[in-house]
Amino acid sequence: MTRKQDDTANPNQRNDPLLQPFRLKHLTLRNRVMSTSHACGLDVDGYPQERYQTYHEEKARGGIALTMFGGSSNVAPDSPSVFQQLYVGDDGVIPHLQRFSERIHGAGAALMCQITHLGRRGDPHADNWLPTIAPSPIRETLHRSFPKEMDRHDIARVVKAYGAAALRCREGGLDGIETLASSHLIGQFLSPFTNQRTDEYGGSVENRCRFGLMVQDEIRRQVGVDFIVGLRFGVDEGEGGMPFDECVEIARIFEGAGNIDFFNAIHGRMDTERGLAVDNMPGMASPIAPWLTAVGAFKREVNLPIFHAARIADIATARYAISEGLLDMVAMTRAHIADPHIVNKLARGEEERIRPCVGATHCMSPARPRCLHNASTGQEAALPHIVARSERAGMKLVVVGGGPAGLEAARVGCERGHKVVLIEAAAALGGQVLIGTAASWRKDLIGIVDWRVAELERLGAEIRLNTYAEADDVIAEAPDVVIVATGGIPDLDWIDGAEHCTSAWDVLTGNAALGDSIIVYDGTGRHPAPTCAEYAARAGKQVTLVTIDGFPCAELTYAERAIWKRELYSHGIAVTCDHRLAKVRRSGNKLAVGFVNEATGEALEQTADQLIVEHGTMPADELYRSLRALSVNDGVTDIDALLAGRPQPRDLNPDGKFELHRIGDAVASRNIHSAILDAMRICSAL
Repeated sequence: MTRKQDDTANPNQRNDPLLQPFRLKHLTLRNRVMSTSHACGLDVDGYPQERYQTYHEEKARGGIALTMFGGSSNVAPDSPSVFQQLYVGDDGVIPHLQRFSERIHGAGAALMCQITHLGRRGDPHADNWLPTIAPSPIRETLHRSFPKEMDRHDIARVVKAYGAAALRCREGGLDGIETLASSHLIGQFLSPFTNQRTDEYGGSVENRCRFGLMVQDEIRRQVGVDFIVGLRFGVDEGEGGMPFDECVEIARIFEGAGNIDFFNAIHGRMDTERGLAVDNMPGMASPIAPWLTAVGAFKREVNLPIFHAARIADIATARYAISEGLLDMVAMTRAHIADPHIVNKLARGEEERIRPCVGATHCMSPARPRCLHNASTGQEAALPHIVARSERAGMKLVVVGGGPAGLEAARVGCERGHKVVLIEAAAALGGQVLIGTAASWRKDLIGIVDWRVAELERLGAEIRLNTYAEADDVIAEAPDVVIVATGGIPDLDWIDGAEHCTSAWDVLTGNAALGDSIIVYDGTGRHPAPTCAEYAARAGKQVTLVTIDGFPCAELTYAERAIWKRELYSHGIAVTCDHRLAKVRRSGNKLAVGFVNEATGEALEQTADQLIVEHGTMPADELYRSLRALSVNDGVTDIDALLAGRPQPRDLNPDGKFELHRIGDAVASRNIHSAILDAMRICSAL
């Protein structure tokens, strides 16, 4: 079966290594770009239904050669759904797979699923409340289960379950499947750190491979020789795991058995939070493609095709990986969450228009697969990635504020065919994103701003910097629609002794000097407080971080928390949890800061030279309020119309001159994704 490349490809791009086809067994993939399996969180009852399929179909329409799905799809009842996985353990999945295959093949791409048994990585209190199973009864602290040691009946049962699940995938019309070794049940047998058996399944490398080989044999027996079967496999487990040489030895055993067709190479372990965040699925705190060299070395040791994904976020790196023979297929999984049309843009000669993955790992949050700065991902039916021209094109849209909300409103307004004027009080666009880049490992956030600025220049938006817009300035533009995206200001007024406090913003923008001993108070669980703590510690200050939450960075994804935890430890920053800021007063040449323990109600007082407070923002909404009476909608954003994607009602004020909305932190203190989603929802209906 051949999946053809878009015939509209720019002739100048036809020699691009990324756009060359690749033959995998009987399947010809139309280019060298793919997306690996991940638990995208869009399942319904454990099956890939409409939203799930539409999410992947967008990547197929965007030109990708192969989209893999179903990260950690469970093959048996005692492998529970602990992070919204699919279930391929019964025949109910087959009709969904059949519809899924038709859609993806119709868009020119190939489709494969990952099947697995979690083993000890499960949760005994999820789904069926069954005990987890493993080669040995060794606890995994990340998922907190004490597994049952598998007996021969368990082994036989699970081996058959793998084969039956693979057959369902074949009957569902898929092009292939992969099993997952690393840190899952197959990998738990492979590793001497999780397999302490003394029977024929433990001890020597050959014995530890036995279970995995039985699984692959059973899969091949059930699906036949002409179905593609791969193995997602760790080439080096890093600290506390199997080294490179042992991984190569195991890979050669599996290759020699003749039942797999490719290796999907990964690095590190998945059984700790640090392993997931730093090694296995690295974000912006890691360099680009950190394991590409190791995977390239692994490829030289085996003969099967090699796939790989790990922060390969840009075209230059992907092209290098293919042109240098380090990989056969390059997986840009999170990059396609940011922009599912990467390949089509590349083929058209529009590489500079690809929306960048900045590595923020927002797509790994419970709300996955939402991209931090692409509101359409996972919501393709309601918010298409390609913004269509409006039937009302030609209106004048004035956007006040050049942070992420304002930039997105301006971009979408231009794409809808409106005349856009963006007014920003500061000398540069970006808003709070510019502050966020002050952290040592979050500088790539600037890509959110840079991409939109480039798009606005291409689209012809009028941008005015160093311009503080007041009501008369907006009215003078004779707008049809006004979007107020003026953000917020630090929320400090509620504090008893607020005059003694320093805002996180003032510290990170360099507008406040640092004392020698500093308390940083975190009332949000977001990035600003740990950023300030790190900033001050790097300056040689004595720093204590006090948070109202039960653990630091409570509002962030587990990947972000893991990085901040590492930074706090490495800089010697003391952390006090479960304490609410109550008051601050001057005590001699120090500040006496009063806290209340959220668990006990007891008071605590600490002293320091300086108290830095992060408590979110209050809306900077003076302009919005001054314009409400002049608007046709009295500044009201109708929620029903917003969620339905309909134009907003304009009948609340017959004497009004323009439609008025506020978005982002000008409404309430939230995050970048929320701000961009506000802008997309409102402006895509204009």
